[in-house]
Amino acid sequence: MKAFQDCYPMKYAHCYGCGRENAMGLQLKSYWNGVDTQAHFTPGMQYSGGVPGHVYGGMIASLLDCHGTASAAAFACRERGKDMTQEANPARFVTVSLSVNFKRPTPQGVELCMRAQLLGVEGRKVRMSLCLLAGDQVCATADMLAIELLPEAP
Repeated sequence: MKAFQDCYPMKYAHCYGCGRENAMGLQLKSYWNGVDTQAHFTPGMQYSGGVPGHVYGGMIASLLDCHGTASAAAFACRERGKDMTQEANPARFVTVSLSVNFKRPTPQGVELCMRAQLLGVEGRKVRMSLCLLAGDQVCATADMLAIELLPEAP
């Protein structure tokens, strides 16, 4: 199955969080999981927060942000009756707001799972509920509003 991020045109493939052309980036990949989406990432020790052995909050927000905008594009495609992985030029979304609630310390060195659930699509806007888990433990939740970029003028 093709990751949502791998569907972006080359000009959008440089993102630090999910860009396939950014060798120094995180290379996050998001996929369908039924009607929701998910991504996985195992944070190394370089992503340590103030407490040894735990991921810093900015990294958690970054993972949720990148997974969320990719999920917004996929949700919008699905709402329009299209398959993002087969679209020649899928819509690109950016974050309007991301409200993260940290529930417990997030451990390093274990696979984290980010999930997104669609709350609604209204025009160019997509609302989602996101969560980040370590095993079966919810470490963070978030509410996100993403908006579709307008097509570039010729």
